[in-house]
Amino acid sequence: MRYEFPVTRTTKPKEKPDPNNLPFGKYFTDHMFIMEYDEGQGWHDGRVVPYAPLVLDPAALVFHYGQEMFEGLKAYKNVQNGRVQLFRPDMNAQRTNRTNDRLCIPPIDEDLYVDAVKAVVSVDADWIPEVKDTSLYIRPFIIATEAYLGIRNSSKFLFVIILSPSGPYYPNGLQPTRLYVEDTFVRAVKGGTGEAKCGGNYACGLKAQIIAHDKGYEQILWLDGKEQKYVEEVGTSNAFFVIDDEVITAPLRGTILPGITRDSCLRVLESKGYKVSERLLSIDEVVEAYDQGKFTEMFASGTAAIISPVGELKYKDKEMIINNRKIGPVAQMLYDTIYGTQIGKIEDEFGWVVPVED
Repeated sequence: MRYEFPVTRTTKPKEKPDPNNLPFGKYFTDHMFIMEYDEGQGWHDGRVVPYAPLVLDPAALVFHYGQEMFEGLKAYKNVQNGRVQLFRPDMNAQRTNRTNDRLCIPPIDEDLYVDAVKAVVSVDADWIPEVKDTSLYIRPFIIATEAYLGIRNSSKFLFVIILSPSGPYYPNGLQPTRLYVEDTFVRAVKGGTGEAKCGGNYACGLKAQIIAHDKGYEQILWLDGKEQKYVEEVGTSNAFFVIDDEVITAPLRGTILPGITRDSCLRVLESKGYKVSERLLSIDEVVEAYDQGKFTEMFASGTAAIISPVGELKYKDKEMIINNRKIGPVAQMLYDTIYGTQIGKIEDEFGWVVPVED
């Protein structure tokens, strides 16, 4: 590591949860990383401290105008040698700064960012679960902390990293989910914050999410915000369709998140000779392909779930049952390859794994 940070260890360690019964995002480790930003001084005083509530002024800008961002990545223990390792943390650092630029948050040195993640993970490495399909989820976030009631860029920020030992994002793991195509509300439009990783993108989707849940669906498939014609994202994940042996995902044109798992999927698919397209795909084309028997598989990709197969897609009155509600071969291959790489079960062909301690 290029950067080192002081560590204050907790005097009251928590009881660790049962690794065989881990929900996602419910439990948190003993420590967290904190670093402040002050205008004229920059980012300073990065440190690892005991996990505790944050104390903020009620007038902090984050509460009133939503100037904040967050990221997500994971730590694993290598099944071959027990080494603690991360998966493509440099990509999270790069995406953080792209989001920061969009939201007028000061950039963070990317080496410092990765070393901060390594530092707090190293302190709480004994929290990393080793049961199949578990991991230590890492949540870095930045919030505007200046006390001021007026719409302008904050002069003070707080960068925090917290850790959560977690099981699968969906309780049923790789059991295919049911999706509802949202054609009333929209998530993002060109020129908005669709490609940034910020809380507002998710808050605006809650209404549609609740409606979908009430109808019995786990997630929603968003259509584009202008014409509500082209498929874009699945809730919090990137969407992939297998149609007539072509693997299709929406292009990055400012309205969807540039997922790190999405990029990993594309790299793996191309290396194995699949026909892969990043192109506009209309929901009508999806329906037509289904009616013709050419729509054979669908899945979502994201850090939390890695790969989430889709077994049913509902659009208006059309219920499309995909691959008999079973995980398809492409989704299974991608999950086995990416997760296998993350835990050291298979060779890291792409140089994506980064050890926490060099």
